[in-house]
Amino acid sequence: MKNIMTKQPDSAQKNTNTTNDNPVLSETNAAKVETHPFLPVLPPNATVMMMGTFPPTSDKWAMSFHYPNFYNDMWRIYGLVFFDDADYFRVGDEKRFDPERIRAFMFDRGIASCPTVKQAIRETGNASDKNLTVVTPVDLDDILLQVPKVKTLFTTGGKATEVLLNLLSEPPTKSKYPKTNQSIDYPYEWQSTGKKADVNNLTLYRLPSTSRAYPLSLDKKAAAYRAFFEKIGKL
Repeated sequence: MKNIMTKQPDSAQKNTNTTNDNPVLSETNAAKVETHPFLPVLPPNATVMMMGTFPPTSDKWAMSFHYPNFYNDMWRIYGLVFFDDADYFRVGDEKRFDPERIRAFMFDRGIASCPTVKQAIRETGNASDKNLTVVTPVDLDDILLQVPKVKTLFTTGGKATEVLLNLLSEPPTKSKYPKTNQSIDYPYEWQSTGKKADVNNLTLYRLPSTSRAYPLSLDKKAAAYRAFFEKIGKL
């Protein structure tokens, strides 16, 4: 699996050593590299896979699961879309969601969740995609083998979209990236040798970010996700 860095930090530019012409992170930057803390959720019957980037720092977690910040609206959106209840996955009046209930729902509905980023550096110490340096992207070969029925991928923002498109043998120019609520063909090819050239006829959708920093109301975000899930036959 090829390694990409979608943003080279200033410190890495100054303190990077090279071996055989391949850049190597300095000890300073290597110490800042974080590994994604949550394992992917991969129901064997999944036909669609949600792909974000990196969670916030652990002090912002309300649970140890994908989209762990209570003030991220991902699980409110799922509650609205599938159960007409923004608090469906909430634990009573507590400021947290129930990860086991979410996991059970995803296995029941055949929805996978896998981050596009395995390792990254937080340039400003938070989860802002704008300041996230991707060190190691997802090993999509390994993931797709575990969810062979997946035909549709969807991202939850621009950085995740960029990471996935850079995994293609011929990445499109940024002008060809899908805009929010749009889709494109995703002609992924196996990175490892000895495998057939095509995976599935995959489609990549880009949906609105569920962060409250994204300037769209909860109702409008939920409407976008509802339209998507209706289109792919999940509703």
